[in-house]
Amino acid sequence: MTIDSIIDFPTDTRPHIGLGVRDLAAATAFYRVLLGSDPVKERPGYAKFETTSPPLNLSLNETKETTPSRGADHFGIQVKTRAEVIAAHGRVKAAGFATMDEEGVTCCFSVQDKVWAIDPDGHRWEVFVVLDEAAVHSLPDPIEDAETEKARCCG
Repeated sequence: MTIDSIIDFPTDTRPHIGLGVRDLAAATAFYRVLLGSDPVKERPGYAKFETTSPPLNLSLNETKETTPSRGADHFGIQVKTRAEVIAAHGRVKAAGFATMDEEGVTCCFSVQDKVWAIDPDGHRWEVFVVLDEAAVHSLPDPIEDAETEKARCCG
């Protein structure tokens, strides 16, 4: 007997991320802006986003304590154009969240343009486009050591 999902989405699979958040309202406001979408479900202590671009199932679970470095260094949304990076930057900044841009940065063996944003619980998100391949993980700053640069780039 085959049981099919009651939820339809356009891809064969999609990532699911469950995040613990201290302030559900603040986190929901951040993810509305970052994802450009409203939650599909909101309950006391819970909000769920199901987006098609990117294909993502994100649930926010309110908790008294959260640690953003419990396992994930950061999260990312890979896009296809610089214009999408610029649009994400504009959305996040216009909503009053801090952003950091990186243009032409060598990271994870590729050259990328990206914008970083941090949610109210300290979870780091990047929206990025890959512009070219690179032979190195990251280009170290002469002032910083390689481990510091690696942490700044991708950690």
